[in-house]
Amino acid sequence: MTTKIAPIEERRNLGIAILLVAQLFFTALDTSAKYMSVAGIPVTEIVFIRYFVHVALILVLIAPVQRGIFRTRAWKLEVLRGLCLLGITVANFLAMRYLPLTVTGALMFTMPLMVTALSGPLLGEKIGPNRWVAVGIGFVGILIIIRPGTEAFHPAALIALAGALAAAFYSIITRKLAGVDGPTTQQLYSGLISLGCITPFAFQDWVWPSDGATWFAFLIAGVAGMLAHQLNTISLRFASPSVLAPFSYTELLLLALASWLIFQQPPDIWFYLGAPIIIGSGVYIWWRERETHKPVTIGPVED
Repeated sequence: MTTKIAPIEERRNLGIAILLVAQLFFTALDTSAKYMSVAGIPVTEIVFIRYFVHVALILVLIAPVQRGIFRTRAWKLEVLRGLCLLGITVANFLAMRYLPLTVTGALMFTMPLMVTALSGPLLGEKIGPNRWVAVGIGFVGILIIIRPGTEAFHPAALIALAGALAAAFYSIITRKLAGVDGPTTQQLYSGLISLGCITPFAFQDWVWPSDGATWFAFLIAGVAGMLAHQLNTISLRFASPSVLAPFSYTELLLLALASWLIFQQPPDIWFYLGAPIIIGSGVYIWWRERETHKPVTIGPVED
């Protein structure tokens, strides 16, 4: 039995709503990874457990009832997408070992700006001069937060920026795969590729959790990661990356709250100055995108 692939639909409000739910799970993933890192769990092990649980859930819960999820119509894109996702995870988890969640979150959120810049050459979307100015202003906000050239700057910030670039390509490739491979097929391949790449390095310095809270983080990371990326993939079926990108900023606010309450690392004054600039530029990009597109007819979802 062949799994029917739902086509791309222009239903932006639905895509935005799905993305907002995904942000809750992305926050849970990052918070769990940060907690394990603070507890002394090696980064390679954190990445391994994140993808091991991710793949196991799909194989145990979804594969038996959804035939054809191994069948892909674009295996090269699936491989590239999986490598991009692995790059995001490794860069983000490594950076948050040295930086607060507020800083790693802010740096990863250069991704929507990069998506807007890349949507033109890679997706054929027209990006006008006003949105290019907004992209530039957003990067000013990033510079305010990381303060390069000062004692507050940490080299791990560059690792987080590399992860953001990988995230931009991941989002673009996911959009290209919408309507080609189903969300579960995409998540299966991204998990398998990431798991295959990280497994040879995961057991070199293995450390088991030593308390209940770390065990909880150990297990929830994979569950939250799989759900977050599944929902993120589905959202891109209903709206383009340049439409969805600004709304991903809600995760930045959730990360700031988690950093404050769980790790006692409240945002500093530079975060309060830079984050509104980043969010404002993203909201403006979203507004311009809406102004330059006619309303679309909302139709039924085809499963």
